[in-house]
Amino acid sequence: MVLRFIFVQVHESSLAPGRLDNTSGATSKRGIDMAIKTGIVGAAGFAGIELVRLVLRHPDLELAVATSNELAGTRIDAEYPGFAGATDLAFATHDDPALAACELVFLAVPHTAALAMAPRLVAGGATVIDLSADFRLKDPAVYEQWYNTPHTACDLLARAAFGLPELFPDDLARAARARANGEPALVACAGCYPTATSLAAAPAIRAGFAAPSGTVVIDAISGVTGAGKKATARTHFCFADENLEAYGVGTHRHTPEIEQILGIAGQGRLVFTPHLAPLNRGLLSTANIPLAPDAPDDAAFYVDQYRAFYRESPFVHVLDAGSLPKTSSVAGTNNAHIGLAVNAPARMLVAVCAIDNLGKGAAAQAVQCANIVCGLPERRGFDAVAVPV
Repeated sequence: MVLRFIFVQVHESSLAPGRLDNTSGATSKRGIDMAIKTGIVGAAGFAGIELVRLVLRHPDLELAVATSNELAGTRIDAEYPGFAGATDLAFATHDDPALAACELVFLAVPHTAALAMAPRLVAGGATVIDLSADFRLKDPAVYEQWYNTPHTACDLLARAAFGLPELFPDDLARAARARANGEPALVACAGCYPTATSLAAAPAIRAGFAAPSGTVVIDAISGVTGAGKKATARTHFCFADENLEAYGVGTHRHTPEIEQILGIAGQGRLVFTPHLAPLNRGLLSTANIPLAPDAPDDAAFYVDQYRAFYRESPFVHVLDAGSLPKTSSVAGTNNAHIGLAVNAPARMLVAVCAIDNLGKGAAAQAVQCANIVCGLPERRGFDAVAVPV
């Protein structure tokens, strides 16, 4: 047997300074000069730096500017050595003029910060993908109630597309049409808990399998990156390691967002309890959905129903009856794994969804939304398989 090895040398000069060679198997239809100039505001946080990783490897995006007021002037690979050899960009300030030249801007900043930045960027013609909560809640009064500040961009709020592609495709299609017509677009990406919870619960509720007045009980567990980069008494290693605890019981700000997505706002039908686990990344949400009197109690039936619901959703995988998802199976991806079971004596459908809180719960979902709005293939730039171990 003769083994032939072919070595291909790629010269560093052949790659654009703000881009990595893509390894996803997709061949770009755009040349370097046609790449979409992209900015990331808040790039030094956990969601922001995941965006940097995804944008650098995306065949149709060129990372032009990545901002962090705290780390302005510091090279990205100095703060995150994993980027050594991938980019020579340094963090800029949030008001860097280079943002004005970006066609696409991701906002990975806290709520109220995005509220101040998004109107100016949209007015300048950029397509804005916002990871904060500032444009998710459609009722300004509900936003003020939960975030303790008035909404100051209500006109833009009314125009914003909701960034959960599997459940709100029409919103993103509308934003894509606007961008294709030369108009700016704003996408408000769903939060991490609402994403996993709603992917698990929405098909059953929308199909009428849930008891109309029944209480939906959600227990969700997230890794510590979901709490942000700055350590607190809850997320400091010494307190988070070897510990599991509930928090925000009855008061978590994702509650009204989940109610809005599921169409049960103002009905008092949601009990949402989030938990913090000693994981770097990963989120598991278990939705306990009371079944309507005439709804079947066969798990295989719901597997078929969910697979039909998500048949055109390439990132959602509904597992066979009897299989339940693991956070490790989706780490580093934009995938969502859903497992279904029925507690027949309690007449309860148990739907469990696993996502990567930094992936489908934040940065990767933002890139998925950008792909759709920019007219690119939905799976462009993504790995299909998680790190196996």
